[in-house]
Amino acid sequence: MITEYKTIQEINGPLMVIRHVEGVTYDELGEIELPSGEKRRCKVLEVNGDNAVVQLFDSSTGINLANTKIHFLGHSLQLGVSEDMLGRVFSGMGQTIDGGPDILPDAYRDINGLPMNPAARDYPSEFIQTGISTIDGLNTLVRGQKLPIFSGSGLPHANLAAQIARQARVLGSEGNFAVVFAAIGITFEESQFFVDEFRRTGALERTVLFTNLANDPAVERIATPRMALTAAEYLAFEKNMHVLVILTDITNYAEALREVSAAKKEVPGRRGYPGYIYTDLATMYERAGRRKGCPGSITMIPILTMPEDDKTHPIPDLTGYITEGQIILSRELYRKGYLPPVDVMPSLSRLKDKGIGVGKTREDHSGTMNQLFAAYSLGKDAKELATILGESALSDTDKLYAKFADEFEKRYVNQGFQENRSIEQTLDLGWELLSILPVTELKRIKEDLIEKYLPKKEQ
Repeated sequence: MITEYKTIQEINGPLMVIRHVEGVTYDELGEIELPSGEKRRCKVLEVNGDNAVVQLFDSSTGINLANTKIHFLGHSLQLGVSEDMLGRVFSGMGQTIDGGPDILPDAYRDINGLPMNPAARDYPSEFIQTGISTIDGLNTLVRGQKLPIFSGSGLPHANLAAQIARQARVLGSEGNFAVVFAAIGITFEESQFFVDEFRRTGALERTVLFTNLANDPAVERIATPRMALTAAEYLAFEKNMHVLVILTDITNYAEALREVSAAKKEVPGRRGYPGYIYTDLATMYERAGRRKGCPGSITMIPILTMPEDDKTHPIPDLTGYITEGQIILSRELYRKGYLPPVDVMPSLSRLKDKGIGVGKTREDHSGTMNQLFAAYSLGKDAKELATILGESALSDTDKLYAKFADEFEKRYVNQGFQENRSIEQTLDLGWELLSILPVTELKRIKEDLIEKYLPKKEQ
């Protein structure tokens, strides 16, 4: 027996208060029926005694307090899941928007998911090749990892996201790899860019795409990444696929969270964000990982724009605590025209050592990675010294390091958004660059590897 209520007390923006409700629970879906017969959806944000506060998924225009009815559906927001989702485009609420037929779901899943038992987690240990040297060679992505990309306003993170979605693969299991891409709070032009780019390259066939536009309601923006993660969990843990989840832009998600929190008149925390933002982000990020006894996995790349390029802003700051490293885009490299403008020095993948080496990438990966980091750091120091004291103050070795830093940026960092480099090409390029330096400077690589891989200089 469905109970209908005509007890709407007040409407305040996207929020509505209903009195004298029974058996209603937090996050439960409700359906509002207007006098005209039009139906709109809402969800329960708060229950206090027999009063419920609900948030509308659509506008509150035309709702008449006296004659509008509401009933509750007894479950929270769900997504119908099926393998047929691959190759399709969905709205932020999980409805198909690509002109094709609706999918026939195998099952319905609560979009809030269930946290993975820590004891059931398997340690990430397999290399994922993105085709991007600065990630594969120096900040390696490992299957089951959470590796965010920190960008700034105006930097080409959308192009980088599309490149990773297009090129990423687990070596040896290409046919079992899928991408779930969620675009959160973006413009129509950006949304169209992703759809067109995936169609043009054929990547859409193995991709599930969710798009939430900037003019969609804030509550939908909060649901979109959870829709994507629900689809990813189904493909990974029920269909045994390796799933890469890309979420862009987490900053828009956090702004929506702040907007809803302000509407509920909650006490704000840092910079106006709700005090529970850390917990809220963790409930999303921690859905990634590997599960013991299950061949499938979820690897996550959240992308966020740092307001005013500030790494201490609450969103990147809290994201850094929950995830295993970060890839940082540099405005300086972007101004030089180097794409993708990944700043390798402050970037970090905490699990990179687990996914490289013999049987995963190549035996020389660890040594060359450490040597490239060290040489680039010394090269940047040498260039700064030359700026202050002039080139005459540099020793011959300092000049070689400065030359190395320039070549490293021009050839290793700067590969464009269309070039897909294998891990072997990335490692060989690293050796080419290291050949600029005297062999005596290669102190972080074993001698037998130098003998085997370092290009011989022509006499």
